[in-house]
Amino acid sequence: MLRIPDPRAFLHARREALRTSFVRGPWTQGVFEFVAFGIKQAWACLFGGLMLALLLGTYLWYPQSWTLARFDFLTLAALSIQIILIATRLETWEEAKVIAAFHVVGTVMEIFKTQAGSWEYPEASLLRIAGVPLFSGFMYAAVGSYIARVWRIFDFRFDRFPKMSWQIALAVAVYVNFFAHHYGPDFRLFLFLATGIVYGRCVVWFRPDAAHRPMPLVVGFLLVALFIWFAENLGTFARAWVYPGQDAGWHMVSLAKLGSWYLLMIISFVLVAAVQYRQQPANSELDRP
Repeated sequence: MLRIPDPRAFLHARREALRTSFVRGPWTQGVFEFVAFGIKQAWACLFGGLMLALLLGTYLWYPQSWTLARFDFLTLAALSIQIILIATRLETWEEAKVIAAFHVVGTVMEIFKTQAGSWEYPEASLLRIAGVPLFSGFMYAAVGSYIARVWRIFDFRFDRFPKMSWQIALAVAVYVNFFAHHYGPDFRLFLFLATGIVYGRCVVWFRPDAAHRPMPLVVGFLLVALFIWFAENLGTFARAWVYPGQDAGWHMVSLAKLGSWYLLMIISFVLVAAVQYRQQPANSELDRP
């Protein structure tokens, strides 16, 4: 049977060789660690980065004469990327399960939000459910993919990791509020406060190179939400979806959306944390060594 080589082993060997040849003291170690952090972050964003490249590339150069609609092409391309990542072992099956769950969660929310008029998809396609093109679920899956991959690539450890029951309750409340605020009060301010209560004392230790470095977990959520907001601006510029008011011409997405993406981080994190928690029953707090 044909065995596909594992590219991670090759990349790891090249990284170790570069460290040996470059690092000569604390300054070069600091530079190497900073660069390694950036490369690892880019590697964790692989699926999301490829999706953004597809959105922009098809917006600029997709042939109008093709029978296959642009949105359908995006769906098939995203599915192909997912298959390749699994086949080359750049993504594990456990990560793929989390991504699939987030795909479903995201698609359900997309159907509701588009029908509520929160945003719309401006192009026709065949591969869609209730007016929502299937590639949209892969955009949510990209967030899940990033969380799952960054957890593994940076070898996350935690101090004062919250109980999973609290996290799950918070994630459910966040998800329900995304729907319920259309019919009643918006409780997101209380949810922001709840995230501070649940995660405020938690510190994530991540490994950019040889040593683990600490960061308050809430700060990590905010930074990821900020980068998703940047990506959302690229997505709307490429007219993958548009918000009310963007039909007349593109403008930047409101900074208020940062709050939504911050809360979305909670759902993403809890889905991944639930898998990690299940894999480490003897160490339910997931403390660092």
